[in-house]
Amino acid sequence: MKLRTKYLLFVIILHFIALVLTWFIFENKIFFIVAEVFIVISAIISWNLYRQLIQPLKSLMQGIDAIRDKDFNVKFVPTGKHEVDQLIGVYNEMIDHLRTERTLQEQQHFFLEKLIYTSPTGIIILDYDKNIQQINPKAMQILSIDEKSLLGRPVSELPKHFLKHIEDLNHGESKTIKLDGAATYKLQRAHFIDRGFSRDFIMMEELTAEILAAEKNVYGKVIRMMAHEVNNTIGSVNSIIQSALASDPLWAGHHSDTLKDALQVALDRNQNLNLFMRNFADLVKLPEANKKRVDLKHLVILVSKLMEFKASEKDIKLILDLSAEPFYIQADEQQIEQALINIVKNAIEAVEQNGIVKFTIDTKLRQLIISDTGKGISQSQSEQLFTPFYSTKKDGQGIGLTLVREILMNHGAEFSLKTVGEAQTEFSIVFK
Repeated sequence: MKLRTKYLLFVIILHFIALVLTWFIFENKIFFIVAEVFIVISAIISWNLYRQLIQPLKSLMQGIDAIRDKDFNVKFVPTGKHEVDQLIGVYNEMIDHLRTERTLQEQQHFFLEKLIYTSPTGIIILDYDKNIQQINPKAMQILSIDEKSLLGRPVSELPKHFLKHIEDLNHGESKTIKLDGAATYKLQRAHFIDRGFSRDFIMMEELTAEILAAEKNVYGKVIRMMAHEVNNTIGSVNSIIQSALASDPLWAGHHSDTLKDALQVALDRNQNLNLFMRNFADLVKLPEANKKRVDLKHLVILVSKLMEFKASEKDIKLILDLSAEPFYIQADEQQIEQALINIVKNAIEAVEQNGIVKFTIDTKLRQLIISDTGKGISQSQSEQLFTPFYSTKKDGQGIGLTLVREILMNHGAEFSLKTVGEAQTEFSIVFK
């Protein structure tokens, strides 16, 4: 039973008993009437007191309902009664404080959400059950995966190559990994306490530009030093050998054909070594891209014709899946042509016999894909691709893909080389 109901019942019963008792006690009508008047006045005073006492309770209940509904805009006006106004003052002060706190929390939440959404670092936030609760656009771009296909699912459903690196990480640890060969990322796992429970989050920070710049600075110095020493040595040695071979009196009257042949072989080997070092030097001295408006479709057709003879030697078909309209990009035509030649050459060499190398252009995505039906790239090889001097071929120098990397990065293009299925390896280039 509510307190106000108890109060009303008590007042009604008390006045009813008083009314009955006055009927039996006072036989004089005048005293009876006076007593009845007092009883009526008492009832009126009790009613007024009830209204004054119950009003704070009603206000308190309205305030409780507003707090329950998280409506912190409901405030009460002072009534002029000291006790009630004290209650109203405390309530209004509490409401102001709650509203300020909620506004501050909403601002902080909005700021953090915006910061996570626009962060150049990929962020994956897990819930208490280690399922993915939130993933920002940068992380989706790195993983090349849709947000809807991940939310609410365990981390184990991330791409396998990425999952392996996460499973190896403990809280507070970080490691550097390569995805699809060229892209390098710093991967870090940490946790925070939310409502008394631990929650994990994963950060992916791209380090590609910094690492490639450091690599280029290091191997550039090495190559320049090697080229300087080799060229100086070869130049003087070749000069002596050529002078000796050209001096007929030196060979007159002697049967020295074997020696002359040996000197000629040494001269040829020196020339090959000189060419070898020049190739490395060209990698370091790659000029600034002279960008002009270039039709990539036309350039692809020219490269396919140029590589057609090499492909025919292994019965490899070159298939063109190009758009009907031209596809214009801002690029250095000679550099992009050289990069495409290197890519197609590698694709042809990856196919053993009777394979396919396919060119696909998507104008909407501004993407060129060169795919082949070769043996594919293993995970260990994928992590080493585009690394200077690394090659999967026995006699490879590791220059081709490094040169491709430098050219495409100078053009601001995004690129990757990976095996996407059985006998399906793709070199993807997205032009800005």
